[in-house]
Amino acid sequence: MSDGVRKDEEFSGTKPVEERHRIDEAGLAAWMAEHVDGFQGPLTVLQFKGGQSNPTYRLDTPGRSYVMRRKPFGKLLPSAHAVDREYRVISALSRQGFPVAKAYALCTDDAVIGSAFYIMSMEEGRVFWDPLLPSETPDARGKIFTSKIETLARLHNYDPAAIGLAEFGKPGNYFARQVDRWTKQYRASETQHIPEVEKLIEWLPRTLPEQKRVSVVHGDYRLDNMIFHPTEPRVKAVLDWELSTLGDPMADFTYLLMQWTMPGLQGADLKALNIPSMEEAAQIYCNVAGTAVPDLNWYFAYNLFRLAGITQGIAGRIRDGTAANAKAIESAKRTVPLAKASWDYAQKAGAV
Repeated sequence: MSDGVRKDEEFSGTKPVEERHRIDEAGLAAWMAEHVDGFQGPLTVLQFKGGQSNPTYRLDTPGRSYVMRRKPFGKLLPSAHAVDREYRVISALSRQGFPVAKAYALCTDDAVIGSAFYIMSMEEGRVFWDPLLPSETPDARGKIFTSKIETLARLHNYDPAAIGLAEFGKPGNYFARQVDRWTKQYRASETQHIPEVEKLIEWLPRTLPEQKRVSVVHGDYRLDNMIFHPTEPRVKAVLDWELSTLGDPMADFTYLLMQWTMPGLQGADLKALNIPSMEEAAQIYCNVAGTAVPDLNWYFAYNLFRLAGITQGIAGRIRDGTAANAKAIESAKRTVPLAKASWDYAQKAGAV
């Protein structure tokens, strides 16, 4: 078995609910009977293996399966883990026929299971954790990547106001807000002094690119955050909308392209695998979105700075005892390498 297929199996699927993530299952079943159309117990609760942010559960009943996303228990940073925002965005996108799970119900009453949560449909299909897609044919690989890239462009082509999401984000320059947000998140979770981060915190706000469009941005758009059709090479549901907001689509687009610079696609024989190159991926997106490819260095520096902010947040949660996954420790160790790589791109973009 290849490492890629083994990784797919290691992260996919479910496990018994970890002791620290236990919930009042009877209370949840009673709430669902009242708020979820067509719900009929009895209810069996399992936890998904993948993901380390908002704990995610599989809820099985004799008739159908559901997914529950909830806020982690314990001390949280402000604005983190906003499951109500996730629920709102997938509800709006589902109405447009965009590939997301069906949103059934949101609960903001902590008394039911101990935190806010929402219920959505369980979408059966395939999740790929290895970007080289070792289990697929060359033809399927090309189509899977094309579907992933075109789906993002489709997301960015919606007018937020026209789909009921006019108030989903703040006005003003998205990158300015994001740099400020991740700087604050980094400071709130800081566990060590990283010189490159200090330089980025000073340089990024001074060099913000002009914002030309506003769209729904996903915030973490990558292969393992989507479910593909069980047999066809197409996106069936985009998952994990925790970081979504209104903003500059260049953020999602350049985050997508950065994946070609990361372990996995980096250094792979893409032609032999029939996976588009970064340039081809950019063109697939731009053909659907109707935009041109910008200079990428500033955006790559920003994306890596943001990832360093996220991994530093995980390090802070380990310190505070609220990290939701043993793999969190692995993620936390990435903060320094991400910061160094971010500063390398900043220098390519003219930083000194």
